[in-house]
Amino acid sequence: MTAAVAAAPESPKLGRPASPGEIAAQDINVFPDGAGLPPGKGTALEGKAIFDMKCVSCHGPKGMGGSAGELAGGGSLTGPHPDKNVGTYWPYATTLFDFIRRSMPLDAPRSLSEDQVYAVTAYLLHINGIVDERAEMNAGTLPRVVMPNRDGFVQVWPGEKAE
Repeated sequence: MTAAVAAAPESPKLGRPASPGEIAAQDINVFPDGAGLPPGKGTALEGKAIFDMKCVSCHGPKGMGGSAGELAGGGSLTGPHPDKNVGTYWPYATTLFDFIRRSMPLDAPRSLSEDQVYAVTAYLLHINGIVDERAEMNAGTLPRVVMPNRDGFVQVWPGEKAE
């Protein structure tokens, strides 16, 4: 036993250890190369209906004009008011999937099925002119989507290679 462990105060005995199943349910990270993407699939055609039902109240029709951040619009990152929407800013389509999956809709995070998340992701990519409305997004196709700003970020950690 190390000195730090020996010197640690007694815990208040709150809660219980998480089970392996509970830990696995929270282990939903998706990485730029697609590692961690779950089975499932969806197209923009399917995603539009889901977006209109679950997302339009905050993000507006076609991802523009709502009270939440705009998701489309084609503005520029270089002007005095950079437009950080999906098409101009996000470097990886897999990051978009990960964010939607864990955080949306705002009033019910993690309530969308995997197929619904793929479909909404496809819809957002489509309204930004990145994929065709019939293109199926899944664990194989989504990591291959090349986002317009993929090379627009500077590596922070020395020696780290960009994906």
